[in-house]
Amino acid sequence: MRVGIVGLPNVGKSTLFNALTRQRVPAANFPFTTVEPNVGIVPIPDERLAAVAKVAGSRKVTPATIEVVDIAGLVKGAHQGEGLGNEFLAHVRPMDALIHVVRIFDDPDVARAGSLSPAEDVTVIRAELEAKDAELAARREAKKQEVQERTETKLAAKPVLYVLNTGEDLRTPPSAAPLRPAVVLSGKLEAELSELYGDDQRTFLQAYGLEHPRVEDIIHALITLLDLVTFFTANRNEARAWLLPRGATAWEAAGKVHADFQRGFIRAETIAWDALVEAGSYVAARKRGLLRDEGKDYAVQDGDVLLFKVDT
Repeated sequence: MRVGIVGLPNVGKSTLFNALTRQRVPAANFPFTTVEPNVGIVPIPDERLAAVAKVAGSRKVTPATIEVVDIAGLVKGAHQGEGLGNEFLAHVRPMDALIHVVRIFDDPDVARAGSLSPAEDVTVIRAELEAKDAELAARREAKKQEVQERTETKLAAKPVLYVLNTGEDLRTPPSAAPLRPAVVLSGKLEAELSELYGDDQRTFLQAYGLEHPRVEDIIHALITLLDLVTFFTANRNEARAWLLPRGATAWEAAGKVHADFQRGFIRAETIAWDALVEAGSYVAARKRGLLRDEGKDYAVQDGDVLLFKVDT
């Protein structure tokens, strides 16, 4: 899954990127600090994976991940080349979803490209994406390209999660209420929090009345937005989490793990993660009849643990 962070200049995109990825890309108080996109891999926290790994006695634990791309700020007129417009729009195209950062905080020391109205700032971005879609459609028409030959999702039709970047008080104005789905956080606090571990992080969270880093809410909101499910594979070598679109089959899940598994697919032994944990082992689960054989067309459920049987 590839997710692009977008928004007007100086709304906190790079700060949020740092918080999500624990990287340290520049985040300055002037427009276009980001020119070429920054790319980071974000592990998805999932307590179920650790529980499955413990039962399987796995030596290695590998979470599912999201690829996050910090894209240069967009300005009005981008589809006509204003700012870094054409580059921005080209970088948006391959994304599966967008995190649209909206600036709620007001800081005179940080230059602002938009208004103090979240709705107006959002309108600028959406209008530019729609204008670029219209421009591309006109070009295709001019070249007499058939619509069915084009498979890309329109830029303006990509799923969007709004991140409302507030001050440290985490308050949002009523004007931001219509922006849904949304996660409210302070990018500055989250970036500071990402540099802490263990007791230091817990102390920081308590000081601001937070139960957990709110960037975790972004990750889980993206999974919901894209309607994904998580399945697990686990043996003594490795326990691993994988993402699939809801409704995807066991055969498609096998292909995520390894192309050879898909080619030689026979069946998938399947058990819900919590049933496996309760049983305590695969052996105990089999004795109790909890493992079931599923064929190619089985729709993988969120939390399934799959053991693929393949013809080698």
